[in-house]
Amino acid sequence: MMKQIVSLILISLAVNTVFAAGGNEKTEEIKGPIIVASKIDTEGALLGNVIMKVLENDGFTVENRTEFGPTDVVRKAIIAGEIDIYPEYTGNGGFFFSDTPTETWKNRKAGYELVRKLDLEKNNLVWLEPAPANNTWAIAIREDVAGPNNLKSLEDLADYINSGSEFKIAGSEEFATRPDALPAFEETYGFSLSGEQMLILSGGNTATTEQAASRGTSGVNAAMAYGTDGQLPALGLVVLEDSKGVQPVYEPAPIIRKEVLDRYPEIADLLEPVFSRLDLVTLQNLNAKIAVEGMSAEQVAENWLIEAGQLQ
Repeated sequence: MMKQIVSLILISLAVNTVFAAGGNEKTEEIKGPIIVASKIDTEGALLGNVIMKVLENDGFTVENRTEFGPTDVVRKAIIAGEIDIYPEYTGNGGFFFSDTPTETWKNRKAGYELVRKLDLEKNNLVWLEPAPANNTWAIAIREDVAGPNNLKSLEDLADYINSGSEFKIAGSEEFATRPDALPAFEETYGFSLSGEQMLILSGGNTATTEQAASRGTSGVNAAMAYGTDGQLPALGLVVLEDSKGVQPVYEPAPIIRKEVLDRYPEIADLLEPVFSRLDLVTLQNLNAKIAVEGMSAEQVAENWLIEAGQLQ
């Protein structure tokens, strides 16, 4: 009987020791995977890689879906839960929620607050803090056309087009058809382009449209451009002033599915100090390294994050 009692005590002690040892083991949480996407343009690839590098640096496993597609494709994917996070632009809130006041999107703070509220209510998406850089739609024209014809603003361009002068612009399907893009310029400044005056290129990469203008591809002498494009001077192009303020403010911000942010709330704190450093000049310089110098978006993102002290 005594031997049985002793055996039971020894077994109990052994079990307790195993559980105690197990309790002292430090298990490391596996974070992710987080599916990071971006639009197909130069800056989209840059910002998508910035997000990936920051998350990886904090121990997240990430899945690379950068250069996923144009706005409508990426937008549908995040709403459907096919991707978790990507960089979007505040001014696109007027496109996503077309029944909202147009003027709201021309105000930096008001536009951000409204799109953040609506996307959370309707789509369970969270807009994190945006970068202080306005990457708005623009029209750039060759310097050798702008100079001799004294083209500085979109009013000047309208007079130039309406006089029958030679003009052809390279742009994406999105730029040509979205009501807040080229059609808004046409309506406000009083000009209209025929199909023969447009070269529609796939995707939304301004590096491609601007190179077409610079080279005179298919008679093109102007291009769809963005405010943060850094390659314009090197390509011999100038942006025409939107003096009537047609375009909304387009500040880039990470948007993330609420379900993912609820699980990993630290993502907001990781990305806020990074995006706050991406001002207009910084983005222009980084974009130029990709579009002009031929560096990869991944390498440019990593180099900048190291220089900015954001990667360990």
